[in-house]
Amino acid sequence: MTQAAAFPKLLSSQIAFDIARTIRDGFDKHYRLFRQSSQQAKEHFERGAWKIAQEAARERIGFYDKRVQECVHMLEDEYDPAELTDDVWRECKLHFIGLLSGHKQPELAETFFNSVCCNILHRSYFHNEFIFVRPMVSTEYIDTEEPAPTYRMYYPGADGLRFTLKRIVTNFQLNAKFANLDRDVAQVEARLRDLFGGEELEPNHQIQVLSSLFFRNKGAYIVGKGINGAREYPFVVPILHNRHGELILDTVLFDKEQIIILFSFTRAYFQVDMEVPSAYVQFLRTLLPRKPRSEIYTVLGLQKQGKTLFYRDYMQHLKHSSDLFDVAPGIRGLVMLVFALPSFPYVFKIIKDFYPSPKETTRAQIKEKYLLVKHHDRVGRMADTLEYSNVAFPRHRMKEELIAEIRHFAPSLLEEEGDQVVIRHLYIERRMVPLNIWLTHAEQEGDDARIEHGVREYGNAIKDLVAANIFPGDMLYKNFGVTRHKRVVFYDYDEIEYITDCNFRDIPQARNEEDEMSAEPWYPIGKHDVFPEQFGRFLLGNAKIRKYFLQHHADLLTREFWQTRKERILAGEVEDIFPYPQDVRFSYQGLPTTPPAHVAPTLLETTENE
Repeated sequence: MTQAAAFPKLLSSQIAFDIARTIRDGFDKHYRLFRQSSQQAKEHFERGAWKIAQEAARERIGFYDKRVQECVHMLEDEYDPAELTDDVWRECKLHFIGLLSGHKQPELAETFFNSVCCNILHRSYFHNEFIFVRPMVSTEYIDTEEPAPTYRMYYPGADGLRFTLKRIVTNFQLNAKFANLDRDVAQVEARLRDLFGGEELEPNHQIQVLSSLFFRNKGAYIVGKGINGAREYPFVVPILHNRHGELILDTVLFDKEQIIILFSFTRAYFQVDMEVPSAYVQFLRTLLPRKPRSEIYTVLGLQKQGKTLFYRDYMQHLKHSSDLFDVAPGIRGLVMLVFALPSFPYVFKIIKDFYPSPKETTRAQIKEKYLLVKHHDRVGRMADTLEYSNVAFPRHRMKEELIAEIRHFAPSLLEEEGDQVVIRHLYIERRMVPLNIWLTHAEQEGDDARIEHGVREYGNAIKDLVAANIFPGDMLYKNFGVTRHKRVVFYDYDEIEYITDCNFRDIPQARNEEDEMSAEPWYPIGKHDVFPEQFGRFLLGNAKIRKYFLQHHADLLTREFWQTRKERILAGEVEDIFPYPQDVRFSYQGLPTTPPAHVAPTLLETTENE
């Protein structure tokens, strides 16, 4: 039978078409609400409603799963399992492809289809006949139907660079007063002229700017690039509120490393209003050519699409590599079993079935901690995690020692099926160098500058976390990693707490000599009690580390520091956390609120994207 003759027979099921339409409609509802939230971010920014903005950003992260579950329940209520045959599911996928003709977010809709199907079908059906293992609808050249295109194009040659820059800013129509827009635009112009380096501008040189602002934390970001002949110059202009509630252009970022860090895996989920997200991804790829599409989708708040693309990239890597999965190097964790593929820049983390003393936790509690981080503002100091269920690994690619460790520490999560090893639940994170190893190597090489940088960054990371209402819990260096940009990031979440839930105390004065000599505390300790002056006992045994820690971060050893920050948070204050070095800002005059907890160091020379 020819394909043409078989096609009408394939598309003969009304049930299959109705299911496909229900899933398409469920996705459309999700993306409509997603865009509404992104549009409201502009209003929150204009009013300086930071608490509302934070809550809205957290709520938006849960939109996807809610819509998927709504769709699943609708289908389960409507159809008897006996009706949902293999032929129905095959035809459903074909109908769904047809329903995406002319769709503005086809790649996201395909992922939504997969999510719904994977909630209904057994994992043995997760193959190309039933779900979209590979994309079927092209995202190239999708046209926007809105008045505003994906990006606007400006020609400074006609009106001059300064006038053009002012027009770029005012075109966003922010409903808030600028403190001195002419002054700020002049400073942006001066920086951009430095960027061009005095080179001769081509007659058709232009500036392209994405039509929507990027909102995150307390900032709005203009994202664009200058084009002069064959040369392109990416730039980002942060817009902030000063202490009087007026808008300022804080700087212009054109150093590629600074732009990479702004859009790093530790600072995802910007709020951006996009009709055609694939067009935004394509534009950002021209600014960040080495950043995978999966991470750019996540940057744009489309974490499920990022997760889908990451897994496709992983499967492709697995297909074209031959090295073996093994236990990750470093100190073994009490709660997590961590393994890695040496050629792949990520680690795989499994929650163990049991934990030695003094750990008192459960798998459910640990998963709650990771969920907390997922919904929290990571302020550039907490790694993003991808959570997966029922992941199959080819057995011949896993070392027997690794399989034996999983059997011992997490047997409830392991299924061995012939030539496959299935892990029922795991997290995947970007691989970093553990800070303890990084500092040890620096000391062995006699590199005091590197030790100082690591210690200073470690303290900066803790202070940024505190500003975001996060207490790391276990502050040992092994729980922090060093990125390729030499930034210190926290990645072990099983003991984190909100700062506002902690009770910061000074150690009581000893009553007598017996108290002083006692191996056990002579005073009662509550579950959430924290004694900052004790940190030094665990962290500062090394003389050089102690020297630099006391030089830069001695305040972390005082109750006053922690209690003051807690009181600010309880009072509703949202601190400014700048995702770029202080020395690139136009001026410290008009600082938005209080001075930052620390001044970020100038970035060291780097070679890779974060």
